[in-house]
Amino acid sequence: MFKNKKKNTNSNDTVYDQNSDQESPSIKLCASPYSLVDIDVATDGFSERRIIGKGRLGTVYAAVLASGELVAVKRIHPRFILRNAGSGGGLGFSTMLKWLSLANHPNVLSILGFSEGPGERIVVMEFMGMMSLDFYLHQNLDGASLLDWGRRLRVAAGVARGLEYLHEQAAPSIVHGCVKPSNILIDVKFSAKICDYGLSFLAPNEKEGVIGYVDREYWLEPKGCSKESDVYGLGVVLLELLSGRRSEGGLIVKWSLPLIKEMKMDEVLDPRLMVPNDVKPLVRLAKVASACVSNSRKNRPLIGQIVVILNNLQEEVMLWSNESF
Repeated sequence: MFKNKKKNTNSNDTVYDQNSDQESPSIKLCASPYSLVDIDVATDGFSERRIIGKGRLGTVYAAVLASGELVAVKRIHPRFILRNAGSGGGLGFSTMLKWLSLANHPNVLSILGFSEGPGERIVVMEFMGMMSLDFYLHQNLDGASLLDWGRRLRVAAGVARGLEYLHEQAAPSIVHGCVKPSNILIDVKFSAKICDYGLSFLAPNEKEGVIGYVDREYWLEPKGCSKESDVYGLGVVLLELLSGRRSEGGLIVKWSLPLIKEMKMDEVLDPRLMVPNDVKPLVRLAKVASACVSNSRKNRPLIGQIVVILNNLQEEVMLWSNESF
């Protein structure tokens, strides 16, 4: 499936039809600084009523800026601020956020601004009213059925394209650090947007929420996260899309790989969805996932190679009738 690694995969030359989430990116402005007073007013004093999410790095609030713009505000947990004061790969918090905010891609959630002060670090992001992939797969009783196989392939391809942008097109390249369903947002068209990219510098030694989505080398090598560990995380996400199961600290990999190798797809696929008449696209998706999580870093496929395959799968499924898939 994956031939010798080549940097130039030409995946960006693929032509998408009007149903795709691809679009020509506009010019992206650098993140704007906000005062803590501005953020406090925008969130009604960080009111619990405005909380729309909680994660390993912090709490997310729906906020309204003075301009009237609705945004999402992530308030970083105080323990990370105290533990990593002055960190950021040698760069300050504001410098890191300004750099990350230049990311501009349809499958990457935009960072709009930041704020900082004694004991406070704030990230201001675009607000799309979207739920996470984790919500659809694991929290909402009806979420799994809303994500049919065609939509799951669409999500998989979108996440891969966003990750390819961060790895190969952003300059300098951006390593996400923790690719997992809760860091993937799904819009009303079931297009995926990656969030929380590059923020691992805020919690470089934090294990909570990371175990199961990074490779073994993450804990052994000094630099920890890498492009290869991101590809591993993508592989785990693909396994969750296929099976509907949680990672469970990495147990999904140990459970699924033997089944995929033995082609027991009826045992792998999410039982909440009907098995399609043509299962070949899901078999190919399973093989991609397997290659992402079963190889060592040096033998893991490049994200560009993965994008080519997933784009093709998405296009194939879009052309099929409901009778086929």
